[in-house]
Amino acid sequence: MTRITASWLTDIGPQTVCRVLTDAGYQAWFVGGCVRNELLHEPVADLDLATDAHPDVVTRLAQAAGLVVIPTGIDHGTVTVISQNVPFEVTTFRHDIATDGRRATVAFADNMTDDARRRDFTVNALYAGPDGTVVDPLGGLPDLYARRIRFIEDADQRIKEDYLRVLRFFRFFAWYGDVNEGPDRDGIAACADNIEGLQGLSKERVTSELLKLLAAPDPAPAVASFAATGGLLQILPGSTAVTLAVLIHVEHQAALAPDPIRRLVVLGGDPTCTMRLSNRDAKRYAQMQSDLAPGALGYRFGLQIAMDALAVRAASLGREIDPDAAEAAKTGAGEVFPLKAADLMPEIQGAALGKALKDAENRWIASGFTLTRADLLG
Repeated sequence: MTRITASWLTDIGPQTVCRVLTDAGYQAWFVGGCVRNELLHEPVADLDLATDAHPDVVTRLAQAAGLVVIPTGIDHGTVTVISQNVPFEVTTFRHDIATDGRRATVAFADNMTDDARRRDFTVNALYAGPDGTVVDPLGGLPDLYARRIRFIEDADQRIKEDYLRVLRFFRFFAWYGDVNEGPDRDGIAACADNIEGLQGLSKERVTSELLKLLAAPDPAPAVASFAATGGLLQILPGSTAVTLAVLIHVEHQAALAPDPIRRLVVLGGDPTCTMRLSNRDAKRYAQMQSDLAPGALGYRFGLQIAMDALAVRAASLGREIDPDAAEAAKTGAGEVFPLKAADLMPEIQGAALGKALKDAENRWIASGFTLTRADLLG
């Protein structure tokens, strides 16, 4: 019997939510990522619960126990229960009755196996009771220990239920798959057969899933496999996976933490067609493409963005970051422009003042930050 023991399982918060259900005669099972990651000794983030209790029952029982309940996805059987300031998504067992490749119409089920069958991969269909006992209704444990990402039952059917599962297949392979074995062949074939389904997905869903894939420690093998199916060009026209592996090497050499936006830049293409980046990410994406000199990069954007941009440049040239360029970026990031508007007033005012300051700043940057205040005023 497989059992997990973890602080998140035995803490008062999760145990309270479980008892609310089990004391009333209902089932309570932790499911999905928390069980999968605990078994792999990976960090656990969200705690999701599955139950045979309907949402109205979950709400009534939780509120009677003094817990806060938020109807976050009640149409799909999900409510969020807050216990000890920790959110728990509690979802009623479900099965799909209709799908259109983007969303599903679901009905409540009364058993775990039906609920498991509507999930995407076997490694995500693992359940753990409040005592840590793991239940594996669809053979996910052997796949998990082999680090094999495999669609539940018929891969083609699982993808047609939601075409985003194509991207999820490669994302989960990037994070949990065995690179030496490569992606599951049936999964690859089904993804290739359904690749055009990606075109019907919303920009927000594609963006979220691709960035999660690119955030993996080394997404290069997964992205290369995704590109081989034609999927990369579907969601990022004009892109190529070739430079990504070089960038991963550059990141390791420069001790740069994984950054999905940095990696998105080296893929190339035009993300505005099929992605919707946040304002912050769009700004960072543009800054990393800047052709400014290393010192100017550091001064204009700060050291982190400067190093990101230098990593992108190095990868595109098939080499590591030039130490002199990195040092120049560091120097630039610490510089402070020695002139202020008041230094040029009242002789210069209005629009001319802004232009004069900008011209002086450009001369100062071009000098390698060596011009003094007196030099600039002179």
